[in-house]
Order: sequence, then structure tokens, then C-alpha cells
Amino acid sequence: MLTVALPKGRIAEETLDIFSEIFNREFKFEGRELIMEVGDFRFLNVRNQDVPIYVERGSADIGVVGLDVIKEKKLNIVKLLDMNLGKCKVSIGIKKEDKIDWSRPNIKVATKMVNITEHYFAQKAMGVEIIKLYGSIELAPLVGLADAIVDIVETGNTMRENGLKVAEDIMDSSAHLIANKNSYYAKKDEILSLYEKINRVVESRV
Repeated sequence: MLTVALPKGRIAEETLDIFSEIFNREFKFEGRELIMEVGDFRFLNVRNQDVPIYVERGSADIGVVGLDVIKEKKLNIVKLLDMNLGKCKVSIGIKKEDKIDWSRPNIKVATKMVNITEHYFAQKAMGVEIIKLYGSIELAPLVGLADAIVDIVETGNTMRENGLKVAEDIMDSSAHLIANKNSYYAKKDEILSLYEKINRVVESRV
């Protein structure tokens, strides 16, 4: 049996749709169900940030998670496939009347993506003071807590509605299929067989 960790929400639904198409049967979490077994698969419904931890530690053989989470957590997993789901960007947001002065020695940034943010500003040779927040990040520049934010952007509407604008994009992200390193060797045939089936569906939808 292969155990698959899926992030809750839209990406989980879209991934289960792919499994439904591959196996020509319904794959669906019922209500608040966290574990679902269908045939030779066990699906775990977990928080997006937790998917790679379940995979890295071997509680799941494979998982689906955003590239931004993979980059942020720097985990020791096998990256198998870009599934072209949940496309978004990691971007810098500032107040709409502001602009980033890259000649400044440092900047205060509110974000939950500490590693991505530190790496990006280091490349720009600008010091950064990270203020780690877990929600309502758009509020930080409006009340003077931070000069800027780094956050996930899909449409940009949330920033605009809160008087912010995208100043610069850091990276593109989308959902990736990942595997536990030990599982990849111990269950290589099963994982590669599934990978090929998923890849065919993904390519047919591009």
C-alpha cells in the first residue's frame, strides 16, 4: 500500500480528481475524514505546511505540496513532478504609495517564509529583519510593524484590497509530487508506475 499525504483544500481536491481519472473511480474525503483508503492507496488529509514532514519522516511514501513549501523547509525528499496545480507566486508586497529602495542597508519584512525571504534579500545585498507572522500579514506595513511583506500571491486581490501592491516577484510556485527517499527505493516500481500515470494526466491538461 502506498500512503499519500495531501494538503487540505483546493489542491487536495484537484489531486483526487487526477486519481479519479487514472483509476476511473471516485476518490473523495468525506466530511472531516483525515484518512481514506481506496484500493492500494491510503490518503492522509493534512495541512499544506505539514505534507513534506510526513513524507520526509516516512509516515507517507509520497505527497503533493507547493514548491514554496519545499524551498522554505529545505527537506531531504525526492522531487518527482510539477503537477501544474495551485499555481501562484511568492512576492514582496509594500504599501501602494511606497517603493523599495535597494540602496538602503536593511529592511523589515513580515512573513512566514523566513528562509526564502532571507535568501532573496541576501542576493540583493540588503540586510533584512524578519518579523515572523502566521496570518493577516497584509496588516504589518499598514501599522508600521514592517516595511514590506513576503507572501503567496494568486490574483493579487488581497494585497490590493488592503492598500498594498506587488513590488517584486521572488519565485513561481505550483504543487509538486514528492517522495520519501527510503520509499523511493523500497517501493520504486509502485511509485514510478503512479508517477507515469499522473504525468500522463498532467500533460493532457496542459
